[in-house]
Amino acid sequence: MGKTVWHFINSGKCSASFNMALDEALLEWHSKGEIGPVLRFYEWEPATLSIGYFQSVDKEIDMAAVRKHGLGFVRRPTGGRGVLHEHELTYSVIVSEQYPDMPDTVTEAYRVISGGVLEGFRNLGLDAQFSVPETVEQNDTLKKPKSAVCFDAPSWYELVVEGKKVAGSAQTRQKGVILQHGAILLKLDEAKLVSLFKFNSEEQRERMRVSLPEKAVAIDRLAKRDISIEECVGAFAKGFEQALDIELQPLELTEGQLAFVREIERQKYANDDWTFKK
Repeated sequence: MGKTVWHFINSGKCSASFNMALDEALLEWHSKGEIGPVLRFYEWEPATLSIGYFQSVDKEIDMAAVRKHGLGFVRRPTGGRGVLHEHELTYSVIVSEQYPDMPDTVTEAYRVISGGVLEGFRNLGLDAQFSVPETVEQNDTLKKPKSAVCFDAPSWYELVVEGKKVAGSAQTRQKGVILQHGAILLKLDEAKLVSLFKFNSEEQRERMRVSLPEKAVAIDRLAKRDISIEECVGAFAKGFEQALDIELQPLELTEGQLAFVREIERQKYANDDWTFKK
């Protein structure tokens, strides 16, 4: 019996609003049975700060710093915390909740889907592992994160190397479909990242900046050689094929599909009513 075929899209560099609109469109099409499951890779132009669905811009984000750095800004349809999308490869997985052997719970579905990310890191020669809290205190921290910064701490089944977070993911479920997307760090500018968030004091901000390298690490600091976006795409695409036992086949969007994405973008992700709603 042959392997299940998934669609594969490598979007390259796109605007923040287009990236989120395309993920939503793929979820919509899959929910209607118009397309099968999808693995998508993409980048961001310009570099962008994305925030989770439930985050408050007024309380957590320093918009003056976002503008100062010339960054894009978008609210994701998924939960989680703030992510600076600059030197990274982003992935998204769109798959039915009824997909064979897909767990019902969000946490266990993370484990299954993130297996592709795990194998991708291993294909690059990096000894990645799933993060699993070892104590009650660690588990409580995962449930109630202490900061708005995504890479401040790993969540259940996110990826760590040498105990440090190397990829952050978020998930939503709509219309019977799982959308999980996440950031795979190639480089990390801790000072820029921390400058984008509000803190109670400058001392607290500095403590975060100093502590981040102990909590998160990018591929450039782990590998003994330069690793390009192209190599990452190949390694992680193969990783998803290995972990999910699937075969990837490229999907080209039609003009009509692209028009649908642009309409979602216009109405939602490029609209301040959505971006600044909380």
